[in-house]
Amino acid sequence: MSLSARPQTVEDDGMCFCCGPRNPVGLKLTFETLPDGRMRTYWTPRPEHQGFKEIVHGGLVATLMDEVMIRLLHALGIRAVTAELSTRFLRPLRTGKRYRFESRLLEDKGRVVTAEAEGFDEESGERVARGSAKCVRVRGPSAS
Repeated sequence: MSLSARPQTVEDDGMCFCCGPRNPVGLKLTFETLPDGRMRTYWTPRPEHQGFKEIVHGGLVATLMDEVMIRLLHALGIRAVTAELSTRFLRPLRTGKRYRFESRLLEDKGRVVTAEAEGFDEESGERVARGSAKCVRVRGPSAS
């Protein structure tokens, strides 16, 4: 989506792949807002989330990064959708391991809002991914 072609409204119907309670194949992620204003979620990928054997598909890692950033914006009352997403993979994520994803707001320029996210191996604390997103404001209710 270009920054100039934003949707008019957005609506949550409970079918979000990441957090939708009605989505039978979704990840069913839950989120928490931290005292310093960051957003956090945890995920343990299963074998059906792999690309190569025991290595998590990179597209799903980017999806988690995107979701934790958008959820932060919605928690802050910023109704927005992702217009540009950048993800850097630092280490392969493995199926069966627990990961922590966190995001924070970088900049709010009115119509365009920028956030960043990081993924961590929960056991070792090692950073496994990082990324950022440029998001554009839209009309409609906040994500639930």
